[in-house]
Amino acid sequence: MSRADKPDQPALDALPSEDAPAPTQKGIEAIRAAWKRLPSRPGVYRMLGADGEVLYVGKAKNLKHRVGQYAQGRGHSNAIYRMIQQTAALEVIVTATETEALLLETNLIKRLKPRFNVLMRDDKSFPFIAIRTDHPVACLQKHRGAKNFKGKFYGPFASAGAVNRTLNTLQKAFLLRSCSDSVFSGRTRPCMLYQIKRCSGPCVDLIGEAEYGALVKDASDFLEGRSAELQERLARDMRTAAEKLEFEHAARLRNRIRALASVRAAQGINPSTFAEADVFALHQEGGQSCVQVFFFRAGQNWGNRAYFPRHGAEETPAGIMAAFIAQFYEEREPPKLLLVNVEPNDRELLEQALCLRAAYKLEIRKPERGEKREIVDAAWLNAREALGRRLAESGSVAKLLGGVADIFGLSEAPERIEVYDNSHIQGANALGAMIVAGPDGFVRNQYRKFNMDRAQFGGDDFAMMKAMIKRRFARMLAERENDDASTPSVSSPIEGERGGSGALLDGGVDFSKERDAGERETKFAAWPDLVLIDGGEGQLNAALEALDELGLRGKLAIVAIAKGADRDAGRERFFMPGRAPFRLDEKSPVLYYLQRLRDEAHRFAIGAHRGKRSSSIAKSPLDEIDGIGPARKRALLNRFGSARGVSRAALAELEDVEGVNKELAKRIHDYFHDKR
Repeated sequence: MSRADKPDQPALDALPSEDAPAPTQKGIEAIRAAWKRLPSRPGVYRMLGADGEVLYVGKAKNLKHRVGQYAQGRGHSNAIYRMIQQTAALEVIVTATETEALLLETNLIKRLKPRFNVLMRDDKSFPFIAIRTDHPVACLQKHRGAKNFKGKFYGPFASAGAVNRTLNTLQKAFLLRSCSDSVFSGRTRPCMLYQIKRCSGPCVDLIGEAEYGALVKDASDFLEGRSAELQERLARDMRTAAEKLEFEHAARLRNRIRALASVRAAQGINPSTFAEADVFALHQEGGQSCVQVFFFRAGQNWGNRAYFPRHGAEETPAGIMAAFIAQFYEEREPPKLLLVNVEPNDRELLEQALCLRAAYKLEIRKPERGEKREIVDAAWLNAREALGRRLAESGSVAKLLGGVADIFGLSEAPERIEVYDNSHIQGANALGAMIVAGPDGFVRNQYRKFNMDRAQFGGDDFAMMKAMIKRRFARMLAERENDDASTPSVSSPIEGERGGSGALLDGGVDFSKERDAGERETKFAAWPDLVLIDGGEGQLNAALEALDELGLRGKLAIVAIAKGADRDAGRERFFMPGRAPFRLDEKSPVLYYLQRLRDEAHRFAIGAHRGKRSSSIAKSPLDEIDGIGPARKRALLNRFGSARGVSRAALAELEDVEGVNKELAKRIHDYFHDKR
């Protein structure tokens, strides 16, 4: 739960569990009950809801004073007031210093994702360029994740595309190998990369060890910021080669100079006043924020990325910046200089926490003039433009969702649309797929796959659809039953007021009353505003049968979308309970939007099906036999050539294989003969 188990994190003292308030208390009473027994020491506190959900994680220099502010019950913003009202328990962890409390707070926020905290989204790892030196012939490659091999790492880069473009140019400039060690050791003649002049052919000794080592050093010099000196030296070498009439060598040097120049030109702003820094620029508009992050390494711009943190309307720019930077470096190594356009809250404390994590001194600075200010302003301009595009896209999506509500008779624009599809080949490797979409686009971390048993369903699409719908909504009901039914639903101010929406069908029943607006989106308990089935009337009836068995028919808005007779896009027919099939205008923007949803579900289902099929193809019958690991499997395949050869082998032949005793040989023999 905490960083206490990590070597760079000091041990933490947890407050005894009896300090938690009684489970029957709620709101200010629960907080006051815990506050009476809190120590006046630094630490981290967690506010919990009635169902155990973590509502908020905070840190304090003095726990008793900080929690006492909540216990007063006045002077709070609307968001804080709603959070207090939902609090049923409060847990604390005492730390030695406020810096340790900040580190722990960041760790818990990243892991628990409390709804009332500022949350950094899109938390993907950044790619690096690595020069591997754990092989006698160094290798140039892209790398993500742990640095668990010997070599030099350069980055981070803002995207895989930026790394790939840089690698492509570096291969032209330095001719370093990019193949795996196994491919390298198995070569008997140079590969295609040598033919197109992107590798020097060290695998077949077309370049000497010393000369290849010089190329590796040149590549390292360039990636470490010594590109200008490198280009000057290459230019001198080119002139010398030309004077000696070594024109082929001079042409190779010329091509390397051009490649290096193209990399430097593509990197945009290349600062002269610092070599390494990360730049953070925050822009707020329309109740949303964008943080643009620029990466500078070795005096070069290695790309940028925009983030849109989730936060409440009352959050200040300084608070958002502080929370974002703390979470951003939770699992990343910070540079020694961070440039910002908004000075974060508790800047000195944040610097101390990052220094403790990185084990070297670093600085957070808001520049006022000069080149650094110009770079920060450029990052802010990018943040403003990115947020403007996002707001424009959100506005267009809002109009589309309003159109969906009008067409399907929903009381409000849907905020959660679930789309279902099946994929199989004559019943083999069958699975169902669910995707989720909303005002912010596709919610990919909530996509789900449903494995289907071929023996049970064969190739019956209708039976698979019924089983998938029943499994999904049975899980929803089970999770919702586990919640405290007596707890009133309060919507999260961070996500906005989310009243439910549903179809006005069956006599004008408003399904919004069935929805819990405070549910956690990461659960199956989330109630969809619209269920979209990829299929026709048969698939719709199968889904309705499943809802009938769960007692949910009439409580969910459900629609099936089927292609026309010629399977042409634009001629889709829609099926709804209690309504005749209908079509939309072929040029309707809402139709295009629904097609996108349907196509995304189909893409996800097909991709998952192909992955399942590939796994089944790669699987060997030998994997199902107890006692056969990789070594024995390899020995059997080396002896008999294939699993079929093993199945035909006599018992005595199996016993002759190295590592296979009589008992295992009999087990293998019986397995295949029982199958027959």
